[in-house]
Amino acid sequence: NPLGLSWHDSAWIPVLNPNNIMDYFSERSNPFYDRTCNNEIVKMQRLSPDQLQNMTGLEYILLHVQAPILYVIRKQHRHSPTLAAPLADYYIIAGVVYQAPDLASVVSSRLLSTVHHLQSAFEEASSCSRYHPSKGYYWDFKNGKALAAKKETPVREEPSSLFQRQRVDMLLAELTRKFPLPVPKPVHQAIEP
Repeated sequence: NPLGLSWHDSAWIPVLNPNNIMDYFSERSNPFYDRTCNNEIVKMQRLSPDQLQNMTGLEYILLHVQAPILYVIRKQHRHSPTLAAPLADYYIIAGVVYQAPDLASVVSSRLLSTVHHLQSAFEEASSCSRYHPSKGYYWDFKNGKALAAKKETPVREEPSSLFQRQRVDMLLAELTRKFPLPVPKPVHQAIEP
């Protein structure tokens, strides 16, 4: 799946600009670039890039520039100088090339996410549904909450932190120094002869 791929060449990244972005995209190691395109013919024959308009076949064009961070390149099939059918779009963010998802992939992903959330909601709702022969169907939300509460493990809190214990010990020592405990006087018992 090309939507999961990305490509970059670290040697080019610091010098990317609108003038050399097409050369960067046409690097041999780029898996998104098709070597049979008209851009290669123009490059090999050292023709002007404007000659792409007069050729038919596969070509790449720089569609959008938001220098220095974002470039959008379109792969298209040119049928005539005025008619070109888009095949794929690629975006380059900070020098990393990605293939933009097509509409079918986006809709499929959103539908899958929606179905997952609907299924989760349905399972939660059905877990609270009860049936009794005399009452019929009814909702019992107490058990659902109780089950959810049981699943959550209680967070064990420390009774105090080390800082709190040291601070209390210091305060107690200071109070003991200011208000010393009375020293018990020894009780002398008289010894009978």
